[in-house]
Parts: sequence; C-alpha cells; structure tokens
Amino acid sequence: MGFMPSITSYYGISGPVPFVDVNVEADNLQFLDPHAIRLARGPQPFARDAIICADTFLHEVTNCVIKGTPSHVLRGENLLQHFEEPWETRLGMSETGFNGHGGADGIGTLIWETLNDNVSALVRIGVLKQLEDLPLFVEGVDRDITSDVTTRIVFGPLARFTESMLAKYPEFTAGGHTVGTFRRQVWDPVAREWDEADFNLPVADGKPLLLVPVGWARANLLMSAGRFYETAVLSYAQLETAARAKNGKLIKTPKDTLKKRDGLGRGRNTNYRVTFRAIENEEDLLAAFKQFVASKYESPDSGQAA
Repeated sequence: MGFMPSITSYYGISGPVPFVDVNVEADNLQFLDPHAIRLARGPQPFARDAIICADTFLHEVTNCVIKGTPSHVLRGENLLQHFEEPWETRLGMSETGFNGHGGADGIGTLIWETLNDNVSALVRIGVLKQLEDLPLFVEGVDRDITSDVTTRIVFGPLARFTESMLAKYPEFTAGGHTVGTFRRQVWDPVAREWDEADFNLPVADGKPLLLVPVGWARANLLMSAGRFYETAVLSYAQLETAARAKNGKLIKTPKDTLKKRDGLGRGRNTNYRVTFRAIENEEDLLAAFKQFVASKYESPDSGQAA
C-alpha cells in the first residue's frame, strides 16, 4: 500500500488546523461522537446547530414511541430509515459501519425496535432522550454506527463548517484542486423532517470531502456501553449489595465479584435493568454518568480529551 496523505498534506496546508486531519483516501479510526460535540461547545455556530439537529431528531423519534399510534409508529420508523453510509468524512471503519450491519435500513429498524421494546420504559419516563444515550442500551450500536448515524443527522452543520474552511484556506482551490456542488440529505430541525440541500465541498481523491471540527471525533465514544457499565452501573450495584459494619463503615462488594453474579454480567441488558432499578429508587444513573464524563473531559484546547 502506498503513501496515503492527510488532508493537510494533500492540499499543502501548513500549521495547526481547526479540523480533524484525516487520511483522504481511506477509513480513519476516528468516530464522530455526539457527546463530544455537546461538551466541545464549539466552533460556533456549528456546534450549537449540530446539537439542535441531534436533539430535535431523537425527540421526534422518541415522541413517536410515546404516542404509539399507527401513524406515529410509521413516522418513527421512517425517520430512522435515512442513514446511508456517510463516507464523505472518511471517518470510521466501513466493515463495521452500516455496510457491516445489514445496511442502513437494518440499523434504523434495530434502533426503532429497541426503543419500542427493550428500553421503552426509559423513553417514556424521559431518561433516554439524547442521541449519545443510544449506544448504552441498543445492542449493535457502538462507536461506528453512532458515528455514521450522527454524521447523517448533523450533515448540514458539518457541511457549513466545511464551506467556512473553504473560505479560510485558499489551498482547497489551488494547484488544480476543485470544489463541487453536491446535493445531500439533511435534517431540518425546524420542520423536523428530512430534506435536501446543496453544499460546496472540496473534492479529494475524486470524492467530496466533509471536514470535521477538532474535538468532535474520537477513537472511542465518551459515552460507551462499557464505560457506563464499569462506572455508573456497577457502582450502583455495589450500593445495592452493600452492608454496614459494626463500626458504621459501608462494606461494598468488589466490582470484579459483582460482574460474575447473575444479572450483573457485562452487557446492554444489564445496563438497562440496573438503570431502571435505580430510577425506581429515584436515582438517575444516566445523569450521574454524564456528570462523571464531563468531570473527566478536557476540551481540545486544553490537551488530549479524556
């Protein structure tokens, strides 16, 4: 395999850049993370617009779950059938993205069925309400699928960010490099419908290129099912099984011991069951987990993110 250039080397751009400097010809082991976008809080207005897209989209889907009428069921599942693989960013891994999971329609159906069955209680009480909550509970939705789904939902803000970079860096149109106009599917957060829009995007290696702001993509999701299990879920299970010694000290069962108990093995079913048990005791593990993630997070400006 020959040399595969990064965006900056391909275009001859020098110095630090505000976008993720991925390889232009192949998959990159970076994944768009909706929670990273939420915590990054920039660049504006693109981060704000992206979160509005993500939040209005999932709100529309979960509202269809809650309403549950035939027309809402039809609409909810249809909203999730618009996730063709977003190769424009060069992020992710093709073999584990949509193409590796029975296609985009299959992923949409999987998410819809899980929201209506396994985790419907969390949807109905308003605990599961953000796009980044899905990987914690939906089997098969990990960093790759989350990245692909998020990219499609926030494609508009990503494309507008890319257009702003075209204006900032003349290298994108110098030395024989070209920019093309491409019509792409976008989520309209006002109409709350899928729509189409035209964008001017750079063409690299013969294909349109979508730039991603620094801090929005990561090697691993901030909110992964495994991290949620290891922290919030097992910590709550420790409290459930704790006993108080004669001296008043709380004795907790080690997490490694709890992992071997029935009903507490690693997995999304355990994540759901323990989360719901906690809700019944007025403990919101999802909110606590997000506080934990935020406490460990470092912005792109302050060093390597957690």
